[in-house]
Amino acid sequence: MNPPFHVIGSKQFDQIALEQLFHSAAQMEQIVAAGGTTRFAGKIMCSLFFEASTRTRLSFESAMYRLGGSVIGTENAAQFSSAIKGETLEDTVRVVSGYCDVIVLRHTDVGAAHRAAEVSARVPVVNAGDGSGEHPTQALLDLYTIQKELGRIEGLHIAMIGDLTYGRTVHSLSYLLSNYKDIKITFIAPDNARIPEAVKRYLDEKGVVYEETGDLMKVSGTADVFYQTRVQKERFPSLEEYQLAAGKYIINRHLLDHMRSDALILHPLPRAGEIDAEVDADPRAGYFRQAQNGLFIRMAILENCLGAGSAR
Repeated sequence: MNPPFHVIGSKQFDQIALEQLFHSAAQMEQIVAAGGTTRFAGKIMCSLFFEASTRTRLSFESAMYRLGGSVIGTENAAQFSSAIKGETLEDTVRVVSGYCDVIVLRHTDVGAAHRAAEVSARVPVVNAGDGSGEHPTQALLDLYTIQKELGRIEGLHIAMIGDLTYGRTVHSLSYLLSNYKDIKITFIAPDNARIPEAVKRYLDEKGVVYEETGDLMKVSGTADVFYQTRVQKERFPSLEEYQLAAGKYIINRHLLDHMRSDALILHPLPRAGEIDAEVDADPRAGYFRQAQNGLFIRMAILENCLGAGSAR
């Protein structure tokens, strides 16, 4: 029996695997348009979410249903699972793996998905976000969106904006971008929410060009992609620290007037005021199309995990 294909972090994907996954995601778009498939009838996905989620949980569950499978699980596992009785994550995974064919896990602890995968010898585990660590499936759909919208990834200048310390989507996307040539990343953040040193060291090892600045206008007319993120109040160590970072960078009409006509605005959502609603009607606003792409990418991921994919 082959070991399960876990999706734990972005570093596990090289460019070939990404191209295969994106090809599969494009096929999934056609499957959805045709009304879905029954290829995974009888297969069960367990969604274990110890942390709040809307898009990630619902898109994974929708993806499984579109593939013909079924879903069990809980959206509030911290309160409505045996974790409240003191059960360890490892024991929960050992038990749940006997009930399903794939586990999609969101947890508050960095490294939780890795811990779960270590004790799940038969059933694949998919990391749907582990604290402030990584969110690989979000980054995969982000990259897929860039490819679809701009027609390429190589040679792009990406501005990453907002909470870069605790913003796990930024960490994962940075790792994925390192697979491509001539990438430039500009990290734009308040002083108390800068990109972690570990991410910068990895980019240095991969030879990726990046810079840090506190000035969003510096790249307003040059960046190809503006990847805006929410300043996450729930992750800062104190209200005072959060208030130092909140509200510093807002994409609004003024910024739009300085951006290139072919630029792309992305956001992993939810937003909390960092993109004005007036931006939504601009064709450069790609964040709702980005969210839709999450369904297709997660269908492709599940196909890989359940044994029918090629990016193994």
